[in-house]
Amino acid sequence: MGAILIGVAFLNAVIEWYQERKSENTLAALLQMIPPKTHVIRERKLESVQSADVVVGDVLFLRMGDKVPADCYVFAATDLKVDNSSLTGESEPQEREPGNTMRNPFEATNLAFNGTLAVSGSAYAIVVRTGDGTVLGQIAGLTAGEEKAESPMSHEIARFVRIIASVALLTAVVFFATGMGLYNDFAFSINFAIGTFVAFVPEGLPATVTMLLTIAAKRMAAENVLVKDLQGVETLGAITCLATDKTGTLTRNQMMVTNLWTNGTMYAATRAHNDIGESISSGNITGVREILLTSTLCCSVKFDRSDVPIDKRQLLGDATESGLVRFAFSRLTGDFDEVQAQHTKVFEIPFNSANKWMLSVHKLTHDNGPLTLMMKGAPERVLRLCSTILYQDRIIPLTDAHRAEYEEMYQYMASQGHRVLAFAQLQLDGSAYPENFTFDKKRANYPETGYTFVGLASLEDPPKHGVREAIGRCRSAGIQVIMVTGDHPLTAEAIGRKINLMVGETRDGVAARTGQNVNDIGEDEYDAVVIHGESIADMSDADWDLVFRKPEVIFARTSPKNKLEIVTRAQALGHICGVTGDGVNDSPALKKADLGIAMNESGSDVSKEAASMILLDDNFATIVKGIEEGRLIFANLKKSIRYTVTHSIPEVIPQILYIIVPLPPMITSIMILVIDLGFEVLAALTYAWEPPESSNGLMKLPPRKPVTMRSIAMLRARALRHPPPPIDPHTGQPIKPSRISRALAAAKAPFTRVWWQDRLERPEGEILVDGELLSWSYLEAGVLSTISLIVVFFVVLNHHGISPRQARLMAKDTSQNYFNKDSPDYTYNGRIFTGDQQFYALNEARTGIMFSIYIMQVFNLFICKARFRLPFGKFMFRNVRTFYGFGAGLVLLLIVTYIPPLNTVFNSSYKSIPLYWLIAVGFGCLLLAYATGRMLVLRKSKPIQWNQTIDGLHMHPTIWSMRQRTKSIDVVV
Repeated sequence: MGAILIGVAFLNAVIEWYQERKSENTLAALLQMIPPKTHVIRERKLESVQSADVVVGDVLFLRMGDKVPADCYVFAATDLKVDNSSLTGESEPQEREPGNTMRNPFEATNLAFNGTLAVSGSAYAIVVRTGDGTVLGQIAGLTAGEEKAESPMSHEIARFVRIIASVALLTAVVFFATGMGLYNDFAFSINFAIGTFVAFVPEGLPATVTMLLTIAAKRMAAENVLVKDLQGVETLGAITCLATDKTGTLTRNQMMVTNLWTNGTMYAATRAHNDIGESISSGNITGVREILLTSTLCCSVKFDRSDVPIDKRQLLGDATESGLVRFAFSRLTGDFDEVQAQHTKVFEIPFNSANKWMLSVHKLTHDNGPLTLMMKGAPERVLRLCSTILYQDRIIPLTDAHRAEYEEMYQYMASQGHRVLAFAQLQLDGSAYPENFTFDKKRANYPETGYTFVGLASLEDPPKHGVREAIGRCRSAGIQVIMVTGDHPLTAEAIGRKINLMVGETRDGVAARTGQNVNDIGEDEYDAVVIHGESIADMSDADWDLVFRKPEVIFARTSPKNKLEIVTRAQALGHICGVTGDGVNDSPALKKADLGIAMNESGSDVSKEAASMILLDDNFATIVKGIEEGRLIFANLKKSIRYTVTHSIPEVIPQILYIIVPLPPMITSIMILVIDLGFEVLAALTYAWEPPESSNGLMKLPPRKPVTMRSIAMLRARALRHPPPPIDPHTGQPIKPSRISRALAAAKAPFTRVWWQDRLERPEGEILVDGELLSWSYLEAGVLSTISLIVVFFVVLNHHGISPRQARLMAKDTSQNYFNKDSPDYTYNGRIFTGDQQFYALNEARTGIMFSIYIMQVFNLFICKARFRLPFGKFMFRNVRTFYGFGAGLVLLLIVTYIPPLNTVFNSSYKSIPLYWLIAVGFGCLLLAYATGRMLVLRKSKPIQWNQTIDGLHMHPTIWSMRQRTKSIDVVV
């Protein structure tokens, strides 16, 4: 028996190891799909080497599209820009060139960091740090040092196992002492104690839980969710707070032109329900054509190839410029490539953070000369350089009235959360700027003012398809969804209102609507807040409490440090926190969170390593599928545990009757293992495929551990009862007690008031193994099953002529040791029972007990399916594998019973008569009737608490509002 238990533990470990190994291999394959290479100059030759082979002192050649393999010093550059978003969170590409005036290394213009991407230009740089010494490596080290929180289910299962093991051990000790007191037989008492212990502990439960989670992880992989940690399957269903990025997660990370204002007219580039302005009927409209030409010519975006149609090419460069180019080639008349070839660029000043505009001069002939200057950039900067405006088909002086109209249009575009750019141009006089004129950036021999203002264009990063309804479903499920972004607060709020993340009013909104002062608005008058990242450092504990009480929260202009602080504060209030992230700077928060969710396509290697789960398609809607799957697996785990634990009492009570009454040994340890590790495991596993009782019921329930005022008070009271360990003044780390100290503290704990307060404290929300489950399994279904098997046992013995009274007398006579093959004959009412007859009668009765437990558990298998509904209806039979499970269990029992050589091993009898199984069927029907009445009573006494409906949610698919927008982009005029 000991070998069997060791084998079960080993099998459970192997299954969990295999699943985690499989996830690690999948992740490794993802990380190795594109082997990183870089160009270095060695021995005066340009070579392509693995990035891992780069060493300090190497001279790198960086060009557009290259990933920087190490921290390096730039000593020569041509319009190099790097994307630092994965490292610092900056959304705009940063210029890199020799020379530097900044003191902060992250702002230094002559440093490029490991893991960043060159989006334009080229440069030569010397490697100064590699591997763990780089900034990227230091962040990875910080991630490795961040402690991983234990999953809720791991904590609950460990607690349940400790309780069951303690009760089983205590019971075994008590009955060992009882056996010694009654019979003074050590061997007898120790065997009895072991039998009681084995009966109390559900040996198949760990293997069942592991296999259920493994099957769920495999099913989630089919939904594009890679689970690295099996416990993460259920944690996703338990989260109460989800902190998510905006760009690339909620939105497409692909800028799209929405509106143009030019020539005094507002145009709608798209046809969505909230767009205003005229439609663009042609690319040759005055003003529109100028913006299209500027977008095409005055840009630094490149194509990855030129041998395929434009719509099949990949754009390399800034997301905003890519959106303008994408819009331009869909609207321009003629061949897009020919436009760029005909109007070649003769001079350029790239965009930089100082000027905030880009300028270029092209061979574009006009009445006064062969060259045309074009500009685009920040609206206020561009307007400042203009003295005229293109208005109503004429170029006229720029007046205050024009500026007021510009301001109105700009405010409208910005209020929609759009990124706004201004366009200007100047037709250069041919006498001053002939075709062969040489422009010089340092001498600034080009016009710096006097431009003609052409107009404005607004762009947005549209939400992904399915995001709006996905967030709506999360909020309907009681999950607080928080946006954490580096964007401007107005942009973040506008996007939030488009995707159901924010539907209520902010304090400023209430003040504007009521005409009151902002400071006079009470906390209960608004539901939404937008927090600027700069104010996070000054927030008190009370401020954080107020923020998380609001159902709609957005954090804007945040840094990686802010994101980690948000996660820590949410967990301090008891939130089970999920975090999405793709950048290196997100990895500490991903590791700190209860469930870190990384992006596959846009995510960095470090973020994937730190996360517990990876979205293979980078789609937020996939998270909602995972949440529903997580809630389903929790519900099914609870049903499986309810079912599995029920057979413990029918196994324990016969052991107690054996020594107390006494009765013949009704059930042996090997029979218990056949039940626990045989048909019970097969049947319990079928819950892995159990569908929800209703299509949307799971997502209308609150999280199983909701954060309430009571739960926060309990959490803080517990924190006061358990003060943190002292801090070492030299290292700044907590001082860990020795093993001896921990052992002594654990031994003393049950005799302290704090220990009992913790144990008797009623937890908030739903736990995996609660009082209701234990009541059903041990006191209700368990007792009824026990009565059933006792009746079957005595009926079978009575069939052989042994009454319950005689069975008790035979068991009580320890001097003769009846019911064995070599037992002496027993005479009753003139009938002689030989040792063989006693032995086979007892084994047949034991066989009846096994079938009784099996039949009662088949009824219980279906009863446990119903959590909210009566145990009747089609939903009870939707899981076909249920029939496979108890069918396989029946086959196992028949093999154990009716193959004679196995009777000796399992104490069964091939002479067992199926007629007596009908007794268990009758008790099963009684159990079904009882469960029905019980459910009706619970419906009245403890009605289901569904989530309240949230007013203002728009649950129509995102694609409805974006379909016309997409179609308008695809049309080429």
